[in-house]
Amino acid sequence: MTTRSHAARAAAACLVAAVSLCAQGSPAAASGQAGIEAPLVSDAVFKNVQILKGIPVDEFMDAMGMFSASLGFDCVSCHTGGIYTNRGAFAEATPLIQRARQMIVMTTTINKNYFGGQPRVSCFTCHHAKNRPEFIPSLALQYGELVEDPNSMQIFPDQRTTVDKVFERYLQALGGPERLAALASFTARGTYEGFNTGGNQFPVEIAARAPNQRTQVVRTPDGNAVKTFDGTSAWAAEGWRPLPLLALTGGNLETARLEALVSFPANIRQAFTNWQVSSTTIDGRVVQLAQGSNPGQPPVNFYFDESGLLTRIVRWNRTAVGTVPIQIAYSEYRPVAGVQMPFRTVITWTDGQNTFALTEIQPNVALDAARFARPAPFKSK
Repeated sequence: MTTRSHAARAAAACLVAAVSLCAQGSPAAASGQAGIEAPLVSDAVFKNVQILKGIPVDEFMDAMGMFSASLGFDCVSCHTGGIYTNRGAFAEATPLIQRARQMIVMTTTINKNYFGGQPRVSCFTCHHAKNRPEFIPSLALQYGELVEDPNSMQIFPDQRTTVDKVFERYLQALGGPERLAALASFTARGTYEGFNTGGNQFPVEIAARAPNQRTQVVRTPDGNAVKTFDGTSAWAAEGWRPLPLLALTGGNLETARLEALVSFPANIRQAFTNWQVSSTTIDGRVVQLAQGSNPGQPPVNFYFDESGLLTRIVRWNRTAVGTVPIQIAYSEYRPVAGVQMPFRTVITWTDGQNTFALTEIQPNVALDAARFARPAPFKSK
């Protein structure tokens, strides 16, 4: 395992402890119902927030992920070691926290003065996963092999094909439009392993109903962790979150919408108003890339392998300190009622990585609307 992956695991493990302790200390969190209609903001939940005030709690946590990814840090790199046992220690303004506040002001000012307020400069711009920015050119980089990032938001359109052809091939690879149209719902069982399981696998149950409703329940030793999208709104009632019931906003809401949409992929093409087609390389293999976008939102990249099946999705969340990526990888397709469905999904983002390994999928199961309603707040056993 690389040093960087060790740091990512450490950051994720620390994040679990951090948000758990913060949630226990929040009066709003204790009520379980506050902030449902209007999501609570950072300074209403966390103590001594000086700069990143007034943003939704889930965006605030994404901002912490930006810091971790940009500097290769975990929580105790900036906070004191006391956070493991004392939630009040998160509010202590260490020298690195004070410097981080200065850096946020600096990047915000640069973006405002030179980029019209667009988040073009972030922590990652200079740090590139190092605690100190390099200011001397690297000959190894200058004369080394050029490595393309397949997850780049900037793509080079290929005029030799069209998005309609890409999705026609995709739907045929899945089993054809008629079989896809006949899939109205499904339930699935399997295991979940994530940054919050300590390397253990927990049972997971997923239910989805066309066109875009999805819920998942991870049965952890501490209680049932639920994440739900009802077609419009999304919530997370999970023990590792900073609140026992968190309404998802912004990019996190769009990610939940996307997960539900991909459960019934015949509707993906129509879900975006603008499309571009390109190609790139993943693990030494050429894949086709279709990028969809809607006004006012970051684009979404869809990657298709040589068989035409969807192998990866990348989208981005905007935060107050920059934009962070989320990658969803699909594999191990198997036929279910004549439709090829992925039995393995790996979700990777700046705060951790989750793996869903399904063992069974039951198609066209009758599902009550209550399955996709706002869940009850997480309650530890």
